[in-house]
Amino acid sequence: MDALSSCNFTSKPQPKSPNLLHPPHQTLIKTLENDSFKINSSPAPIYPLASPKKKPKKFHEKDTFPNSIPIHRKNPHAIYRDIQKFAIENKLKEALAILDYLDHRGIPTNVTTFSSLISACTRAKSIEAARQVHAHIRINGLVENEFLQTKLVNMYAGCGSIEDAKKVFDDMSVRSVYPWNALLKGKVTLGHRNSGEVLGSFLEMQASGVELNVYSFSCLIKSLAGNRALRQGLKTHGILIKNGLMQSDILKTSLIDMYFKCGKVKLAHAVFKDVEERDVVVWGAMIAGFAHNRLQWEALEYMRWMVREGIRVNSVIVTSILSVIGEVLARRIGQEVHAYVIKTKAYSEHSFVQSALVDMYCKCGDMISGRKVFYGTAVRNTISWTALLSGYVANGRLEQALRSIVWMQQEGFKPDIVTVATVLPVCGKLKASKQGKEIHAYSVKNGILPYVSVSTSLMMMYSKCGALDYSLRVFDNMERKNVIAWTAMIECYMESRCLNEALGVFRLMQLSKHRADSVTISRISSVCGQLKNEKLGREIHGQVLKKDLTSIPFVSAEIVRMYGNCGAVSKAKLVFDAVPVKGSMTWTAVIEAYGGNGEYAEAIRIFKKMVSDDFSPNQFTFKVVLRICEQGGFAEDALRFFSLMSRKYRIKASEEHYGSIVDLLTRLGRTEEAERFVQLRSSLLD
Repeated sequence: MDALSSCNFTSKPQPKSPNLLHPPHQTLIKTLENDSFKINSSPAPIYPLASPKKKPKKFHEKDTFPNSIPIHRKNPHAIYRDIQKFAIENKLKEALAILDYLDHRGIPTNVTTFSSLISACTRAKSIEAARQVHAHIRINGLVENEFLQTKLVNMYAGCGSIEDAKKVFDDMSVRSVYPWNALLKGKVTLGHRNSGEVLGSFLEMQASGVELNVYSFSCLIKSLAGNRALRQGLKTHGILIKNGLMQSDILKTSLIDMYFKCGKVKLAHAVFKDVEERDVVVWGAMIAGFAHNRLQWEALEYMRWMVREGIRVNSVIVTSILSVIGEVLARRIGQEVHAYVIKTKAYSEHSFVQSALVDMYCKCGDMISGRKVFYGTAVRNTISWTALLSGYVANGRLEQALRSIVWMQQEGFKPDIVTVATVLPVCGKLKASKQGKEIHAYSVKNGILPYVSVSTSLMMMYSKCGALDYSLRVFDNMERKNVIAWTAMIECYMESRCLNEALGVFRLMQLSKHRADSVTISRISSVCGQLKNEKLGREIHGQVLKKDLTSIPFVSAEIVRMYGNCGAVSKAKLVFDAVPVKGSMTWTAVIEAYGGNGEYAEAIRIFKKMVSDDFSPNQFTFKVVLRICEQGGFAEDALRFFSLMSRKYRIKASEEHYGSIVDLLTRLGRTEEAERFVQLRSSLLD
């Protein structure tokens, strides 16, 4: 199918039209004159995608007080109320202008006004405005005010500047629990980068004699959850029990979240059982925890339980459960939730709920319903457009996905980092290097490129388009490479069949400060197998054992497959036997190892053992087994396995499955049976 460049633009789709389900094609052209892609078509006119930026109007006093007496005639308390009003409305520019005026006139500002301004800066996360407000506090001689100092610590932490927060904190003569909590919260907000600092600050706070409260422990537990620090989490749980703080539902909810994120579902459930009055937050933590651990049906069951208990479902839980429904393809349940959203009119107006509905229907393969929800939404945004675009990708409608990035700009929405990272793989699959380069230019123009997810997506896109040199340029220009970027570069060389170069990248990575993770180990094991480099493969196997990665299915499967490709079937079997928890991936790998080395009967025997031991083979397992039957001439086994696949395991036969059966029967002279499978393939696949 032609890529986007072959599409003709006929008319501009009208925004917000529920009947417009098939907007026409357009052509993307790269532009660096504005922040968006332009639409180029001939002979139709060019439609600008974004309104030209207006020159900011110069600020005047009359703009601040348009409907009141001049500022110099106002009572100071009236001016304070005006500043507070602007702060509540998040109009920091206007509020700071009045503050400058008061400063120039030598009129002092009170604590309440500064408190409102600090809150506004925290909400806006504006570090520039925050520093201006702090400067005015110094000018007014209120820098020693304990209340304002605490709020300043919280403000700087909320704006992401821990350094400034720490400076204010260090200057405080008296430190109560509140500035300590503000500092903890700021470090938690920064995530895993400051996990050690969070614990260090907590211990320092404890040693200073400050009386810890519920919020102090809540911040610590949240940090431990984000870093999956189970051992420290268990110690903290013990301290809470010892100090009689387990009556707090806030802490119990935090512990539930922490145990779920550490993969300890039973411990989370034990804490949940101890909660006497379960509110919507506790139920939401359980549902989100089950979803996080891929226990989707348990999440659905707990939502039903929650409803039976008479707890009203909020918009956050609706969004979470819609994602779960999409993953298990439970479209009918999704329709029930959709009906609830329509009935609850307030939720119908939430854009993130509407986006979740679009995503759910698309994941269930119901693009018609997904598009109806999307085009029926009163207010669309970048998130809802990205949900629809992802739906097109998931359902194989790649051309429409690529065109959607144009349509969303016609409605005035700029693609964000998630949109760009979603559409770049589409360019790779379609070999649409022209559109990929345009998106690359857009990412540079809009400051999206430094994000690793975008850079790695660009690298993979270029490699799939056959432009490996571009992939290397993107990689070399990355300021901060991490293990994901290194692994992506290895993938790029593998995509281009440059396996020795992939090994070279892996060696350079080992010399850097980054260490290979499970994905990197898996990919480099595949390279060793394809090169039949058993010596290096053994070294990689040693790293797997050292890092205790054998329990990860795709890692152990690749090690088994690597030994099989190198002809060391006995070693592949030893690795397989040592895997503590076997799944379909490891079973398939060992079957493939025997089949690839001509031991067809043994491969069939292992497959039969897999089935008898109640392991469920997937479509890839049957693909390998049927190919082995074809190579070994096991016609009866092949027919029996094909029937087992479709009847017992409900796996839809693919072109490759049918191909193996037809080729085998034809080679053995059973042409009538082969013809019957050819006809069956034509009727089912069409």
